[in-house]
Amino acid sequence: MVSLFILAPFILLLALNLPFKFINAKAAFWLSAVLFLIQILLPLLDPWLPLGNHSAAFGHFFKFTLCLDSLALIMLFTIGIVVFISLLVARGTITTSKRYFNFINLLLVSLTGMNAAVLSADIFSLYVFVEITAVAVFVLMAIEKNRFAIEGTFKYLVLSMIASIFILSSIAFFILAAGEVSFAGIHSAFLAGTNIILLNFAAGLFLCGIFIKCGVVPFHGWVPDAYSEAQSAVSVLLAGIITKITGVYVLMRLFISVFIVKSSFQDLIMLIGIISIVFAALAAFRQDNIKRLLAYSSISQVGYIVLAIGCATPLAVLGAILHFFNHAVSKSLLFVNAASLEKKFGSSDISIITGLGNQLPVTGVTSLAGLFSVAGIPPFIGFWSKLIIIIALFNAQRFVYGGIALLISVLTLAYFLYMQRNVFLIKAASVAGDSPEPFFGLKFCEILLAAIIVGAGLGLPFILKSGFLQLNGFLH
Repeated sequence: MVSLFILAPFILLLALNLPFKFINAKAAFWLSAVLFLIQILLPLLDPWLPLGNHSAAFGHFFKFTLCLDSLALIMLFTIGIVVFISLLVARGTITTSKRYFNFINLLLVSLTGMNAAVLSADIFSLYVFVEITAVAVFVLMAIEKNRFAIEGTFKYLVLSMIASIFILSSIAFFILAAGEVSFAGIHSAFLAGTNIILLNFAAGLFLCGIFIKCGVVPFHGWVPDAYSEAQSAVSVLLAGIITKITGVYVLMRLFISVFIVKSSFQDLIMLIGIISIVFAALAAFRQDNIKRLLAYSSISQVGYIVLAIGCATPLAVLGAILHFFNHAVSKSLLFVNAASLEKKFGSSDISIITGLGNQLPVTGVTSLAGLFSVAGIPPFIGFWSKLIIIIALFNAQRFVYGGIALLISVLTLAYFLYMQRNVFLIKAASVAGDSPEPFFGLKFCEILLAAIIVGAGLGLPFILKSGFLQLNGFLH
């Protein structure tokens, strides 16, 4: 049952590329849409899904263990939402049928990799599936053959290769120190305290690699180019989930539930997190392009998650998981809004489209929901995630970090309101031409994501009270 999260997109990928006459871009869209909707619904059927470890065999020689826990369910649910939205956005923004068909194929490859990474129960399988996802992303980023997008792809490729060297080296040292690569085996080796110097060295190497994958400061150089110059649907996918699964999720899974590291490692993680929060928020103020502004905002918000992971208390981890979900959905919404503006006016530069956004009222209203949630304004889901992180920091006596995190939330609201005012609220100096209205699917995506943000914000206290988020098995 659990292995179907990996097998289903892979089988569909094979089926789409068999020489059947009825398989075209339209058929591929509907088949993929059904699959993505099923992935969204299945994690909500928590009582019917078998939690725990499961043996999975893919062929005679390739066998490994899958682990389905509450954290994995949240990740699978989030992945399903973002890939479904990306599919709809691509339908309205990719002009040629062949290119759209290729996009769907690559989307299925990345979905297979992300699902497998989330369900993997050993560090080597996790690395393999992260790299499978990364390969699909390399191609997706350059799918429009834009010069700047290819430049961003090259930067991501070079840095990703460096990250892979660090991670592979760390895996080799884990094998030497623990004798195996399973999460349970590595965790037991940390508990036993044997070869602890080698284990800590391996953890440090892994940390270097995963920071690059996360795109946090100072390893963020590829993020603004990749997010802003990639095709609109790819920007949604990248900002919404790809870098979160290949970077943030891996950090969350291993450095909280598998590794037992010294407090110096935690201090380093928190320092990287707070630097990313501050630097990227200040850089966002200088951006005239909406997608670049959102890219720097993404780096800042990932910093909040990294900061909470470094704090490592159960409350901080809960805040990190909730902010992961908030960031995935809210930032996907804001990039969909940017796609609508770009589709309508041919640009996402604030100076060019100043005042023209009021021609897209749905985009303007849903943009408010997205930016308020990212900034942590009630009653949106981002309010709860940031509140929990800041309370956790103060409870852990991390007063400076908590104070800075709170102040930067105000700064986040300021640069988003600047964007909102200039694009949607002030009167345009000139009237836009007869550009086509954005594809209806873009409006549907905006409304759906805004509804999730509001619904999750209003319903979170009841969800937590009901015990639906059972994270006890994840938090050591």
